Amino acid sequence: MAAPMSADRFINALRNEGVTVVEVGAWRTHNRNHKGPWGPMHGVMIHHTVTRGTAYSVELCRDGHSALPGPLCHGVIAKDGRVHLVGYGRANHAGLGDPDVLAAVIAERRLPPDNEATTDGNRHFYGFECVNLGNGEDPWPPAQMDAIARAAAALCRVHRWTARSVIGHREWQPGKVDPRGFTMDSLRDRIAERLK
Repeated sequence: MAAPMSADRFINALRNEGVTVVEVGAWRTHNRNHKGPWGPMHGVMIHHTVTRGTAYSVELCRDGHSALPGPLCHGVIAKDGRVHLVGYGRANHAGLGDPDVLAAVIAERRLPPDNEATTDGNRHFYGFECVNLGNGEDPWPPAQMDAIARAAAALCRVHRWTARSVIGHREWQPGKVDPRGFTMDSLRDRIAERLK
């Protein structure tokens, strides 16, 4: 069981892993904590934005929209590899997901198929939105893939998790497809290499 790290420790972990960080407004106190508890933390969830352009994607993920208030993640990973921090605390990114998947993440074992949406993931996962249209054709530049692996590894390193604590939204919630354009197993392999 891992308590959420402080915002200072979070940003320092990213920087220590070689991530270029952009702080967006009062990100340290921008959260949805009034909607429920945040923690214990069990993993890192990766998403794609279904948007193009860094400025628009960051604004959307920070502010959200009428149906889903922001923040929509903790960090937005741009195609150039910079990570824009938009919130810290409970964020509207994971939604309800499969309790068997959560149990597997906690145990750091192979994930079962996600066939339920009954468990609050916003409470238990750090979230990164990655700028990509999510159509399977929009490229994932090397700088962005490297930043995704570094950001996830940074949090795993602090919490002493393995790469198995990093999942895609599509592995958590039935009907989700993100991130689309690479396999989560290949990303976990990259993270595991960093953690060696």
